[in-house]
Amino acid sequence: MGKPTGFMEFQRVNEGYEPVELRVKDYREFVAHLSDSGAKQQGARCMDCGIPFCNSGCPVNNIIPDWNDLVYRGNWKQALDVLHSTNNFPEVTGRICPAPCEAACTLNINNDAVGIKSIEHAIIDKGGENGWVVPQPAKKKTGKKVAVVGSGPAGLAAAQQLARVGHSVTVFEKNSRIGGLLRYGIPDFKLDKRLIDWRMAQLAAEGVKFQTNTFVGKDASGKGIVNDAKKTISPKELQKQFDAVILAGGAEQPRDLPAPGRNLQGVHYALEFLIPQNKQVAGEGNNPINVHGKHVVVIGGGDTGSDCVGTSNRHGAASITQIEVMPRAPDQENGPLTWPYWPLKLRTSSSHEEGCERDWAISTKEFIGENGVLKAIKAVRVEFKDGKMVEIAGSEFELKADFVFLAMGFTNPLAQVLDAFGVEKDARGNAKATTDGPGCYQTSVKKVFAAGDMRRGQSLVVWAIREGRQAARAVDEYLMGSSVLPR
Repeated sequence: MGKPTGFMEFQRVNEGYEPVELRVKDYREFVAHLSDSGAKQQGARCMDCGIPFCNSGCPVNNIIPDWNDLVYRGNWKQALDVLHSTNNFPEVTGRICPAPCEAACTLNINNDAVGIKSIEHAIIDKGGENGWVVPQPAKKKTGKKVAVVGSGPAGLAAAQQLARVGHSVTVFEKNSRIGGLLRYGIPDFKLDKRLIDWRMAQLAAEGVKFQTNTFVGKDASGKGIVNDAKKTISPKELQKQFDAVILAGGAEQPRDLPAPGRNLQGVHYALEFLIPQNKQVAGEGNNPINVHGKHVVVIGGGDTGSDCVGTSNRHGAASITQIEVMPRAPDQENGPLTWPYWPLKLRTSSSHEEGCERDWAISTKEFIGENGVLKAIKAVRVEFKDGKMVEIAGSEFELKADFVFLAMGFTNPLAQVLDAFGVEKDARGNAKATTDGPGCYQTSVKKVFAAGDMRRGQSLVVWAIREGRQAARAVDEYLMGSSVLPR
């Protein structure tokens, strides 16, 4: 504990944002990490609690009080080592994780939590600036070969862990570039894609091989949110070539809204807008959807919806309205009731602050069009009674809309992949596998494992990293009889 009285002396200081009028002109990251002195001050606020609830609040169990103290003392390189001991990709989580660790911070009971995420961001950026993030190749090879299907955070975390203990790892990706939805789903203004390339270079130097444009299954045509596959490899062939296989694809089936008029021109899944925009920023053609001067409605109140808002602002939309069916959350959580768990409260993103009308407790009844083109939506206000959603009589209204983006989450991973392997699925369509005990992360098919969204369904990046790491340990134990990899 760097400064016993720090939590009483210092207030939380948030990271700085570029002004709205400047940042909406392009797709660059606009968040400035804390200065050394600012990070030190935030580290001083950590109380090094007897029971550090932040550790358990964090899915990867980051050893947060330790690196807070090290930053306070100026031991940045050691802080980076501690951070990397639990998290393969802090440059990602330090930018896009919603920070459940901060919700669990003891200070959060009656004060502002320690700025844990901002300290993490500062540590990894300093590590990159000083060249401290270097390859850690295995000292000797095991002779075992592992295939990882999917190059999102779960797949890459598993690949890195397995390569570092000497296994030969090949990552298969159906798209032309590595990164999964980190690459294709998250806008560049939230996550600069150079960071993925930077970490990929480290993995490659550690011996991980990447095979892109390759779909693992029976038929590559039309499968998945993005699919650049030029080659198909069958599960049988993969199982023959490798000693173990990890299925680590994302939850790629978006939730639909089958209201009348769903097929009108202008109604799209969110990622049909976001993915081409990411490709355009990367120099891979133009986004066929341009909302400049148009009226945009985003249906769904989560991060994907927020990303649609931010991207629409950068296009120069005439208006942006985000609606969701759930009632408006309270502005302030009930700390004594919810702490240390993730609280229900209204969350306003940087994209919302750039310009957006928000409304709650609204159900979309119909998409209205002329000559096959969307013009408006018909909606109704709803309320929840006895656990059921009911429409409020007389509350129907129309909302002008040239484009509607459906951002209501994802239901399950690609059934084509799981079915091709013959993997048993759970009730939600995910690969069925446990997370503890003998045989954890193993599917019903011999030597085939599953992790991340493929096993647990749509979730956070930090959960994907955790599952990738734990699946890597399970595979190492399966192949070698024991493992030195951390859980």
